[in-house]
Amino acid sequence: MITSFQMRAARALIGIDQKTLAELAGVSLPTIQRMEASTGNVRGVVETLMKVVEAFDRAGVELIGEQARSESGGRGVRLREPGPPRKVGA
Repeated sequence: MITSFQMRAARALIGIDQKTLAELAGVSLPTIQRMEASTGNVRGVVETLMKVVEAFDRAGVELIGEQARSESGGRGVRLREPGPPRKVGA
């Protein structure tokens, strides 16, 4: 699962806005806005969630889930390796 907080943090980490994330993930801007406006875990169509996660992954962002190894044990994001964001299919 991904939370709205993780989405916003991940975007900030790579310096992109909601419109750019929508383009990179191949989803609509209103979809990204709805996802980020939710509280807690983002709910939605699994395929759409996967597109967003994959877009972050291509940009070098590692999303850290509950129980995943991290110093504080909480959720978060980690920049795996810097790289420019790429559009879907690129």
